Amino acid sequence: MHLSNIEFLLYPVSIQALTMEIKIIRSPDRKKTIQAKLIGETLVVYLPCGMHREEEIKIIEKMKKKIENKRLKRIINNDDYLIKRFAQFNNRYFHSTLKVNSIEFVTNQECRNGSCTPVNGTIRLSHKLLGMPKWVLDYVLMHEMSHLLHPDHSKAFWEKVSEYKYTERARGFLIAKGMEKDETETQ
Repeated sequence: MHLSNIEFLLYPVSIQALTMEIKIIRSPDRKKTIQAKLIGETLVVYLPCGMHREEEIKIIEKMKKKIENKRLKRIINNDDYLIKRFAQFNNRYFHSTLKVNSIEFVTNQECRNGSCTPVNGTIRLSHKLLGMPKWVLDYVLMHEMSHLLHPDHSKAFWEKVSEYKYTERARGFLIAKGMEKDETETQ
């Protein structure tokens, strides 16, 4: 496959574009409580007076990251790409037998590419997959969908995942990026 033929899943907003102004309001009436809310494009942070600057900076960064992740999650889940892709894969590889209650990108998976909770019928994919080739995202989706049938990494699970033709390529890509471990080494 030539590089020019690789499709990427792109969204109209980049992660870096999520910037906001920060307004700090210190109150002598606040003793311990900290609050933050987004008003328009401004993050308003309410802090107690007398807080050390280093602690303030840490809290503000934490609040900013939380709000940015919320905004990003809303933006990246604003279309039905995952639902459509789930339906296509369900039809092609699972004979339309799988059911899912929710499938979405999330911003809080730092160490995993995806997760599946078969009991609840939920699939969550890391937002880090957005800038990767579609075949990598599709592999992770196939991996998580296979967990709806096999909630483990058994031989039957890997046989199902391997029905997707780019499984080995995608796994190699993720292993090379340090985003997936080579589980075959422990088997």
